[in-house]
Amino acid sequence: MRPTKFTIVDVQDVNIAHPLDAVRTFAVEVPENNLECDILIVGGGTGGVSTALSALTLANKLKAEDKSYVKPKIILTEETDWLGGQMTAQGVSALDENPLAETTGSSLSYQKFRRAIRARYKTDYKLTESANQEPWLNPGDCWVSWLAFEPKIAVEEIDRLLKPFVDSDQLQILLREKAVYVETKKDDGLTSLEFVDFINLSSGKSSRIKAKIVIDATELGDLLPLSGVEYRSGAESFATTGEAHAPMEANPGNVQDLTYPFVIELMPEGNFVIEKPAHYDEFNEQGKFSLQNYPMFKARLKGTGEELGIEKLPFWEYRRLIAAKLFDKEEKPNDLAMINWDSNDLRKQNIIDVDAQTQAERLALAKALSLGFLYWLQTEAPRDEGGKGYPEFRLDLKTLDTDDGFSKYPYIRESRRIVGLHTIVEREIVVATNSGARAQNFPDSVGIGHYPVDIHGDQDVEGAAQSTRHFQIPLGALIPRDATNLLPACKNISTTHVTNGSYRLHPIEWSIGEAQGAVAVTALKRNVTALKLAQRSDLIKEIQMRLIDSGVPVFWFDNIYTEHPNFGDIQRRAIFGLLDIDPNSLTLSTAEENLLTTLTNQI
Repeated sequence: MRPTKFTIVDVQDVNIAHPLDAVRTFAVEVPENNLECDILIVGGGTGGVSTALSALTLANKLKAEDKSYVKPKIILTEETDWLGGQMTAQGVSALDENPLAETTGSSLSYQKFRRAIRARYKTDYKLTESANQEPWLNPGDCWVSWLAFEPKIAVEEIDRLLKPFVDSDQLQILLREKAVYVETKKDDGLTSLEFVDFINLSSGKSSRIKAKIVIDATELGDLLPLSGVEYRSGAESFATTGEAHAPMEANPGNVQDLTYPFVIELMPEGNFVIEKPAHYDEFNEQGKFSLQNYPMFKARLKGTGEELGIEKLPFWEYRRLIAAKLFDKEEKPNDLAMINWDSNDLRKQNIIDVDAQTQAERLALAKALSLGFLYWLQTEAPRDEGGKGYPEFRLDLKTLDTDDGFSKYPYIRESRRIVGLHTIVEREIVVATNSGARAQNFPDSVGIGHYPVDIHGDQDVEGAAQSTRHFQIPLGALIPRDATNLLPACKNISTTHVTNGSYRLHPIEWSIGEAQGAVAVTALKRNVTALKLAQRSDLIKEIQMRLIDSGVPVFWFDNIYTEHPNFGDIQRRAIFGLLDIDPNSLTLSTAEENLLTTLTNQI
């Protein structure tokens, strides 16, 4: 029976001093608004935005091919007031990517989005002459990524990309909407979602949205418990996954650390030391705060003469968002750096499947930890020239558009995860069990990715964090085995606790969303459930062809750019086993590449 009262946490409203103020109870007998759509995307993060763009773009292509085709109506909801998720509302706008993301290691739409951000800085700001001529402009000149920027720029570019679809009534965007209830029906053990009820966190008004296909692109997989669809969280047991680094007993509470990033401005000669925050002494006594032997501003060198090299790069430049040296002094007079470091990772404070009060208190504690790290940086961090503290670091309140200077939503590294038709396990992607250049090949691949198993938090078995081969995103991991019309499009796909550490990054989440947009539109067009679609080889092939035609690599090469003239032919032949590929190299041989120019398309 549907409840009439809902107690939830308004995450964007959590504050350190009074965390329970963000816990709100709403009485909703009957929703005030009733909406219908073909595709409902719940969660406007990186994956949700990509899902919408993919679905809308494909629908327009189908309309161009067949004038009788009726384009689906799409609704996109988001809990915060910013679209973009980890690259915007969660503050991580120094993108975590693979070294080939600019050319071959991500999809064309993701690359174009990154180019648009660069273009904004070149058109809207006065750059130095050399910076303006730099094709790979990195406004932050940071060392963790090829691209770092102010989140608001990405928010505006997302709005620009979606605006034509909003103007044409294909897309409706609803911000500050929190899903609180899901109506389902079961048939032969399979769950179908009928509608989703929402509460607007700003107005308190309620809405009901009925949809044919529902995409869960929330940061924590919110729809999974609401719908009763099977899911896992934390660390699975060895008996469940057979992974070398899975514990003997499941540990659902061991979820990766969450973090509240913040931005600081370097103000030489200034003094902006804050009052010592709550819990500071507690965290400091635990040894939580550290630069891990990194210098602040000057790279630490090792060796002499020809052997001279860099031992440690500067902490300040790690996730710097704005490097003032690239801009006209009046435009950007000071550096801005985003702080997302082990010292402000909140550990052993899981917020999944806990009551609202506990969740709010743990989120407030995460903010207190970040504020404590700021205070430590200002007062205790070792200075390069000797002494302690950098009082010239000023907490910036503008970049993240919040009153307290923290991200609107915490950076989430691990979510609830569906149990899919296929679960990606450690041995399929890590170096230790894959001897070639690539990870295990998935014939149903709908995207690619590459990132180490990066685990922030306790490792149940030492050594879980490890290198991976260049891997794929199998469609089977995107389809719940017990639901007909629910699709995950964030960190809630069918990975394990271990493999989630590799699949949770910006370009991979974007590719997951891109694939799910194609799945949703294709399922509607072919009048089949997403579950049945993923079990039909002809429809899997159709989705792969559509994705490849959109510039989505589904097979790894390091020399076949997404805009290569033979990109589509090469990708199709590779995934369908029609190329002679060296398993020990990511490079397609010149002979094979040249041969394609003389062949007709056999697919």
